[in-house]
Amino acid sequence: MSPSGGPTGGAAHFSLSSSARVLGTLHLGPGAVIAQGAVIRSHGGAVRLGAGAAVLENATVTGTSEHPVIVGERAVLGHRSVVLGAEVGALSEVGSGAILMPFARVGARCLVGEGTVIPSGMVVPDESVVEGRPGQVLRRATAEDLERLRRLRGGSLSLPGQPLTVFSARDRAEDAPMGQLYTFRDKHPLVHPTATLFSTAEVSGDVVIGPGCIIGSGVKIVGDAGGPVRLGAGVQVLSNTVLHLPQDSGLVLEDGVIIGPGCTVHGCHVGAGTVVEPGAILCDGSRLGRGCIVSAGSLVKPASSFPDGARVEGFPAVQTGTLSTPPPPPRWALRPEDLAGLRRVG
Repeated sequence: MSPSGGPTGGAAHFSLSSSARVLGTLHLGPGAVIAQGAVIRSHGGAVRLGAGAAVLENATVTGTSEHPVIVGERAVLGHRSVVLGAEVGALSEVGSGAILMPFARVGARCLVGEGTVIPSGMVVPDESVVEGRPGQVLRRATAEDLERLRRLRGGSLSLPGQPLTVFSARDRAEDAPMGQLYTFRDKHPLVHPTATLFSTAEVSGDVVIGPGCIIGSGVKIVGDAGGPVRLGAGVQVLSNTVLHLPQDSGLVLEDGVIIGPGCTVHGCHVGAGTVVEPGAILCDGSRLGRGCIVSAGSLVKPASSFPDGARVEGFPAVQTGTLSTPPPPPRWALRPEDLAGLRRVG
C-alpha cells in the first residue's frame, strides 16, 4: 500500500493497495486503509469511511443512493466480508466472511463473528457480540471483549473526530476494460464485444461470456478443468466472486443470472433470471431452476436440485418457499447505465 490523498491534494492521507479498486466517488477520513483486492463501489458518493477505518483483503463494499454505506471511525471490515448499503459503528470489528445486507445497522464497539450474516433491516445495539446465519445478538460485550478491541487498535479506543474528504476518480478511465484473458491448453476465453469486464477480472480457458454481461472487479472465472464455462446474455458476476469447475464438468449461467459479490460458484447449472445473493456457495453438480433466489451466505450442497421459482436459503440450503414472479434485479446489482459513472482509483 502507499499513502494517497484526495484529488485536490488535501491532508486526508490514507492507504490504498495497488490491487484494490475504488469505483465512483468515496468520502473518507485520514488514516483509512483499503487493502489488497478490496473493492469499493460508491455510486454518487454513497460510501463513507471514517478516519482510521479499514477495509481488509478481498472485502467488498457497495453503496448506492438508496442504500448508502457508513463505516465509523476505526471500524474494521474483515477479509472477504461483504457490506451492501449497511452501517457499521465506530470501533466495531466485522469478522472475515461476514455479510451485511441493505439497511442493516451495527452499532459502535460491536464484535461481529466470522461468517455472520446480518439480514436487511437488522439493528445491532452498541457493544454487542453477534454471530450466526442469520446473525443473533449473543450478549453484551464484556470488559474482556472491549479490552480485545483496545489491543487490536494499539491500546486506545479514542476517536479522531476528523472530517471526511471527497476522493474521486471521475477524470480517470478504468484501465484494461476487458480484464485479463488467459489461454489454457489451446482454449482461449471468448467475450462478446458488448460485455464489460472490469480491470481486475481474470478469465482463463474454455469460457464464453455472452452479450451484455458484466464481470466485476476481482472476479475469477476459471475454465481450465476440461469442461466449458458458459455465461448467457445479460449475466452479472459481481466483485470478488470465483467461478470454477471440477474435472470434466460444466458450469452454465443462463440469461439474466445475477451472482452477488463474494460468492463461490463451482460446476453447476443456474437457470435464467435467478439471483444469487452475496456470499453464497453453489457446489459441484447442483442445479437451480429459472427465476430462483438464493439468500445471502447460503450453501447449496453438491448435486442438489431446486425447481423454477424456488426460494433457497440456509447452511445447508433448503427450499423455504416459491416465488410467484421472477425476482427483480436487486438494488446492489449493476445497471448498464451505471458503468460510465464508475471510475477506478489506484
